[in-house]
Amino acid sequence: MNLTVNGKKRSFGGAPFKRLIDVLREDFRLTGTKEGCGEGECGACTVLLDGEPVNSCLIPVAQAEGRRVETIESLASSQKLGVLQEAFLKRGGAQCGICTPGMVMTAEYWRRTGGSSEPGAVRNVLAGNLCRCTGYQHIVDSVIEALQRKGKGKREKFE
Repeated sequence: MNLTVNGKKRSFGGAPFKRLIDVLREDFRLTGTKEGCGEGECGACTVLLDGEPVNSCLIPVAQAEGRRVETIESLASSQKLGVLQEAFLKRGGAQCGICTPGMVMTAEYWRRTGGSSEPGAVRNVLAGNLCRCTGYQHIVDSVIEALQRKGKGKREKFE
């Protein structure tokens, strides 16, 4: 099976029903995507599949054949964090870190599609991503800050 992961063509020759999260973590060594519940309930494993957020624990790798997969690793360069990652760092949006990659990927989808920075809208879009450590306010504040940035590029300098 061939797929594009974080802009690079990748091949996987294993079982077609192996979960996408397992292929990403075990075979491609992209360990930023985390598994929370393994049942599609928590959103910790969210990645973008052709630009749409999906729970990678529910997707067989065969379903990603010929498609684009983006993980949390795609948002930063070796020198700089992405705008959402910077905002999470600045605003304290990350606690233990299990939910953070999924939250950031869902927020990245929202940012790319021109989502509103209204607190209620941000809370609504993040509703499928659960966090056991926080009351969500720092997460919502992080997303709002990133959305209110003037430039919308992937790897902007955060001021």
